Amino acid sequence: MTTVFPKDEDTRDSGRTCSPTAAPELAFSALTEADLDAIMDLEKRVFTDQWTREAMITELNNPCAFYVVGRSDGRIVGYGGEWIIMDEAHITSLAVEPEARGKRFGERLLIALLQEARYRGARRATLEVRIGNKPAVALYEKYGFRSVAIRKKYYQSDGEDALVMWVNDLFCPEVSDLLNQTFGAEAAP
Repeated sequence: MTTVFPKDEDTRDSGRTCSPTAAPELAFSALTEADLDAIMDLEKRVFTDQWTREAMITELNNPCAFYVVGRSDGRIVGYGGEWIIMDEAHITSLAVEPEARGKRFGERLLIALLQEARYRGARRATLEVRIGNKPAVALYEKYGFRSVAIRKKYYQSDGEDALVMWVNDLFCPEVSDLLNQTFGAEAAP
């Protein structure tokens, strides 16, 4: 299934102005093995601690995992993944091409993950994020995530700490309103 988010003129993203040219359409589809070369390349350019190809293949076969790619103009510009276990979602990865940042692709990938988590029965969600990644922290806070702990030296490549963030009710009015109003009904699973 492919979901297409329309061009958007919303300006709520961290003070950035998002005109139709700044927020092109984004088509989503489930991550497949055919996408792995592009995903592995993205991992190398975006993360200092990357997933291995073998780990991603394992994830594709994990019944608790959901991974999605976002395409703009036919090319992969980002991807996200999560594990959904019982009533909890654990966002494992969210990446956007460096040259595609500032176009709300990361936000739209996050929305897709949270909507899928709700669809599969998750009521809460968690993730770890680099303590110094202020744009990501602000995005997660916008969607109801709150910092609850610090994992010291979580990132092996440089020893940076991670914030552990949780949103405790994916169905609360504030989160529901954001998920339903930000990009409209066509974003629903």
